[in-house]
Formats: sequence, structure tokens, C-alpha cells
Amino acid sequence: MIDIIEAVYEKGVFRPVNIPELSEGQAVRIILDNIKENTDDILELAAHVYEGLSVQDINEVEQIAFNRSEFFEEKKRQ
Repeated sequence: MIDIIEAVYEKGVFRPVNIPELSEGQAVRIILDNIKENTDDILELAAHVYEGLSVQDINEVEQIAFNRSEFFEEKKRQ
């Protein structure tokens, strides 16, 4: 069984955020995925999303993004 359990590392011990459904003494395998590090990577990428675009280009991109119906118009016509 694979289950994702969020935990905090404190004083050399992983402390689950929520109580997992495990038997006392049950062996598990822990695979680390540093949540903060991943969040920082995404924020770093987002900070550069409009890099090199003019104000007019940015406005056009945002207008399209806010009106999502335009994403599917071409498929409906075909």
C-alpha cells in the first residue's frame, strides 16, 4: 500500500502532521520530497514568466488567460 503522509522533521524525528493508520511498530519506507524547496522552485519560475515581454504582450496574455473560453473556440469550430 502506498500512502502519502506529510510530516515535519524535528529534533531528529519525523513527526506526522496527521495521525497515519498504521499498526504500532509497523515498518514503513520514507521517501523525502522537500515541500519548501519545490515551492521555491515554482515561485522562481513564476517570477520570470513575463520576462522579455512588452507591457502590451503581457496584457494580451493575461486577457486570454482570464477568458478561458477562447482556449477551446478553435476546437469547437472544427
